[in-house]
Amino acid sequence: MTDLDLPEIGYGTSGDEDGDEWTDNVAAALDAGYRFVDTAQMYDNEAEVGAGIAESDVDRDDIVLATKIEPGNLAPEDVERTAKESLDRLGVEKVEMLYVHWPADAYDAEETLPAFDQLREEGLVDHVCLSNFEPDLLDEAREILDAPVAAHQVECHPLLPQEELRAYADEHDHYLVAYSPLGRGKILDHPVLSEVAEKHGVSTAEVCIAWAVEHGIVPIPKSSGDHVADNLAAAEMELDEEDLAAIDDIEERRRVIDPDMGPWNRD
Repeated sequence: MTDLDLPEIGYGTSGDEDGDEWTDNVAAALDAGYRFVDTAQMYDNEAEVGAGIAESDVDRDDIVLATKIEPGNLAPEDVERTAKESLDRLGVEKVEMLYVHWPADAYDAEETLPAFDQLREEGLVDHVCLSNFEPDLLDEAREILDAPVAAHQVECHPLLPQEELRAYADEHDHYLVAYSPLGRGKILDHPVLSEVAEKHGVSTAEVCIAWAVEHGIVPIPKSSGDHVADNLAAAEMELDEEDLAAIDDIEERRRVIDPDMGPWNRD
């Protein structure tokens, strides 16, 4: 069991924005009320994310900060070295969450995971987390790790609802964190989502976020401008049973992240 306490919604930083934009966006998100910020070595923006945290008026102790070790850095000697490099770029002494980004490339469960435990023992990481794992790999990781798995992050949205991994998270008491919870914009024109959005007088993006929160999923949308506040407010919106049933009955399945990036959790 983990003592990680995540807000209902986080701020994601995967995208093509320039570095300075990320600094401004992260600072604005924190000042708007976000308290969970997610980045990764692969995003090449840790320094800018850290600068945004430093620029914000929010106390560092009130922020849950997550980053991820990229697949090529998952050999044990590289885990510790590059994790410390990530901390330096972020300008922090520790992160609350550190993920195995993908169980691929240099990942070897027996070698990689003890290195994550070691970082936790050294106080550089509060919680060990996993991303893009299948149930059998989650089982293996849980057997090897001394630390509990605090969170598992996967692509998840109404057209990729990840029922199996949601049930797994419930059974084993860890968070399911949803990246691309808006399907990178590629699902927002779905007629069912549009109908629910019209009923509530909100955007389809807000419906996707509310759907995730209603199912106990922690979405981490990327946003800027007015959408920063809109997405945060959507976490408080209540969908009724009819809305949820309509969304859950959508039969179409669509993955928006390139499947060549790594192994996949399939519904």
